[in-house]
Amino acid sequence: MAAGILLSRISGLVRTAVIARFLGVSAVADAFQAAMRIPNLLQNLLGEGVLSASFIPVYSRLLAQGRDAEAGRVAGAIAGLLSTLTGVLALLGVVFAAPITRLVAIGFTGRTLELAITLTRILFPGVGFLVLSAWCLGVLNSHRRFFLSYVAPVIWNVTQVAVLVAAVVLIDGDVLSATPSTAVLEQLAIALAWGVLAGGVLQFAVQLPAVLRSAGPVRPSLDTRLAGVRGTLRAFWPVVTGRGVVQLMIYVDIALASLLAEGAVSALEYATRLVLLPISLFGMSAAASELPALSSLDTHERAGVARRLAPALARIAFFVVPTIAAFVVLGDLLYDVVLPPLPATLVWLVLLGSTVGLLSNTSSRLLQSALYASGDTRTPTRYAIMRVVVAALVGAALMLQFDRVVLTEAGYAVQGSLPAFTPLPPDVRGTDPTEALRLGAVGLALAAGASSWLEFGLLRRHLTRHRGIAVRLGGGQLQRTGLAGALAGAAGLVVRLLLADHPLPVLLPATGATIGLSYLALAAALRLPQIAEVRRVLPRRR
Repeated sequence: MAAGILLSRISGLVRTAVIARFLGVSAVADAFQAAMRIPNLLQNLLGEGVLSASFIPVYSRLLAQGRDAEAGRVAGAIAGLLSTLTGVLALLGVVFAAPITRLVAIGFTGRTLELAITLTRILFPGVGFLVLSAWCLGVLNSHRRFFLSYVAPVIWNVTQVAVLVAAVVLIDGDVLSATPSTAVLEQLAIALAWGVLAGGVLQFAVQLPAVLRSAGPVRPSLDTRLAGVRGTLRAFWPVVTGRGVVQLMIYVDIALASLLAEGAVSALEYATRLVLLPISLFGMSAAASELPALSSLDTHERAGVARRLAPALARIAFFVVPTIAAFVVLGDLLYDVVLPPLPATLVWLVLLGSTVGLLSNTSSRLLQSALYASGDTRTPTRYAIMRVVVAALVGAALMLQFDRVVLTEAGYAVQGSLPAFTPLPPDVRGTDPTEALRLGAVGLALAAGASSWLEFGLLRRHLTRHRGIAVRLGGGQLQRTGLAGALAGAAGLVVRLLLADHPLPVLLPATGATIGLSYLALAAALRLPQIAEVRRVLPRRR
């Protein structure tokens, strides 16, 4: 599972790098990123996370009881219901793409709005195949086949890269050596949207043969009379509600960012892609791996839950803290690889704002699993709503102030009066971001990070007060972990300053290796228990 997640995230970063190389931080890139987010709501609401919490337990239980025929009927019914539901929603998305896009990207006007509507119409049908891919994941995981389902998104990413590169060659082969016109960029974005659709079809198709080999003949149906189907649906809708609240935050960010200077939406998207890597590897994997063990414990076994949470929180912090140090020291270098210098600086600043909540975000996922294991789905949903509201209010206030701050080659400057209570005029928002970078997106990133700390604090307080489970950030080892991360980051900064005149292929790996090796050495010197875990694993792997 970890290997599949890592490969899919790396391919996602490559895909983001290629898109950034050709579309850059522009109005066309903003339109494409907004259009991607709109139909992705179906995938996020009906996809992997929801099916893992509702379908996998029912299907796995039937297999464990030897009721393979009934399990096949349940799988077929869920496939039929998902196909029908996503088909209807995709059709509605195509028909009503214009009002949906205007509602989500409220600040888009003119050609940017029209392009976003066109892209949304193309992208909506492909999301249905991504939801069916999540159904394949549920079936394969229940049969203890993990790698294929988690590595399948690589096909989705590779298809997009291939289509975009082919479009560059066919539409304008001089894109790499000259500044492309807006019309050329729009053609590339439309071609990329078709690549997204084709990639979704291929991602589903590559898993289907393995599903049929594992589960046998699966006949899609709409039979809701089966007990397994009813059980899945009972668990399905509460989880959809909870995930819907979390996903709402993404669309609030898009709506707010569309009111900022040109390039804000794409800058947020590029920064989010890199932040999602540690969240997926360290937060989601820890939460997913601990959920079955926490579910097997007695609801009132507080000591047992605490014994599992403490090392898991420490393990999350052990990996997240050096990641934060690397983002701070190396963030602009990482994006210099894929973006022009000035836009890369903007994305790096947005990335720094996002790292404010990286540790709380990853740790909160584990605490949510502890509540889900006890059957409590309402508390995480309630706190998620509070997080969205706070992030929207604080983000709206901060982004208006930060959008008056401009970064140029000469440094930072404030243009306009502060405090600000209204967005910039449309003619100012449309200024070329390569000439003057406005930092409104940084305010949104800071607000999102701050709101994640609020959610973590509420979850920890609930577990402590209402369930008697002591929860400490970092599993009680945060001081030593933080010290190791800070010193490793300082060592990396020194190396970066010493090698400042060297080319990027030398500077980036040298600085990154310094941070990583220094952190491991300091963690060993401070006797962090995770070092012992690494040592126990290495001999077996050697």
